[in-house]
Amino acid sequence: MSVFNRAEDDGFARGAKAVIALPEGLGDINRSAEARLDEASGLAEAIGITVVDRLNFRVRGAKPATLFGSGQVESIATAARIADADLIIVDAALTPIQQRNLEKATERKVIDRTGLILEIFGERAATAEGRLQVELAHLDYQQGRLVRSWTHLERQRGGFGFLGGPGETQIEADRRLIRDRMAKIRRELEQVKKTRGLHRARRQRAPWPVIALVGYTNAGKSTLFNRMTGADVMAENLLFATLDPTMRQISLPGIDKAILSDTVGFVSDLPTQLVAAFRATLEEVNASDLILHIRDISHPDSEAQAKDVAAVLAEIGIEPGKGAPILEVWNKVDNLDPESAEAIRSQAERNGEVVAISALTGEGVDELSRIVAARLSSASHVHSALVPMSDGAAVAWLHQHGEVLAQSEEDDMIAIDVRLSDTDWDRFLAR
Repeated sequence: MSVFNRAEDDGFARGAKAVIALPEGLGDINRSAEARLDEASGLAEAIGITVVDRLNFRVRGAKPATLFGSGQVESIATAARIADADLIIVDAALTPIQQRNLEKATERKVIDRTGLILEIFGERAATAEGRLQVELAHLDYQQGRLVRSWTHLERQRGGFGFLGGPGETQIEADRRLIRDRMAKIRRELEQVKKTRGLHRARRQRAPWPVIALVGYTNAGKSTLFNRMTGADVMAENLLFATLDPTMRQISLPGIDKAILSDTVGFVSDLPTQLVAAFRATLEEVNASDLILHIRDISHPDSEAQAKDVAAVLAEIGIEPGKGAPILEVWNKVDNLDPESAEAIRSQAERNGEVVAISALTGEGVDELSRIVAARLSSASHVHSALVPMSDGAAVAWLHQHGEVLAQSEEDDMIAIDVRLSDTDWDRFLAR
């Protein structure tokens, strides 16, 4: 159920011209109006919408009927007429009534920030799971907008059996169909969650450390993923270029095999419907051994973006002292002037908990690999094992999953000193 699927009946979709209206004073107060308008424009352009005008209005209190004041609504309508815009994008959350009233007043299709982000996710989801997650979020969003939003839903419809009793309105039937579809999707996603759990359990038995990349959208996660894995994941200067999680095997200094996971980017005011729908995917992050928080350190709102990422991680139970440890990676130092780049490198070095890199040029990526390997090995201890000579598989397992420091033969046994994490040592004993 796409905003633009309905909108196509009105003669526009990809390539639509839009006016962006920002209610300054509502929503994200950590960013300037210009930065918020830039991000809203980027979101629109990510699905092929042409932004023809950008407006911001100081809103001291949201008007229940239209969000904006009457004079501001008239200004928006005038701008849309002058620019011949098909669409008005409000960079805030609108209630169904506010959306409907704005559409009447401007005689244009109106979507809010949540609807816009849902459109991007709907277009980018490539896997069956991703499409289910997006559809669930869309249905959750749309069911609240069936309340007198479209006049064609007001007609009465007769019927019988499960199709609805006599006198049931179309709006009630549509709402029931949405509820039924949502229930079906939730059952399918629950099955996906169980399958993911099995895959995680299998990886833990293997076991290889898992490193998850997280960060604000367009921070450079996929570029770093490609740099470290040699993969060819879509990495473009676009918001939400990656939606479906991707995993690849990598080698690190002293660690023959680890799993690197690229994840969906976060954004400020991420719709709650999406956080809920993508919870199964985000659980992959929670189950990782180390999280790399990739930041676009060249972005003027890098600090605010980092807070947004921390807020989403906290929603899924990851915060300082809880969940997997987090290492900050300050990316895109190549975008800075030489003096600023040097200052960032020095600051990262002094911090000790941060690595400054350029995923695009490769600067600092080898150092990042070394630090990641050290972090993954820091919980390791030296263990001594006596293995029968006949058990070659056990010896091979220790060589594959640990750092063998010494090995000697004693009678029909092999004595091995190996550096392993306590978790891996328990897994070895369980064999």
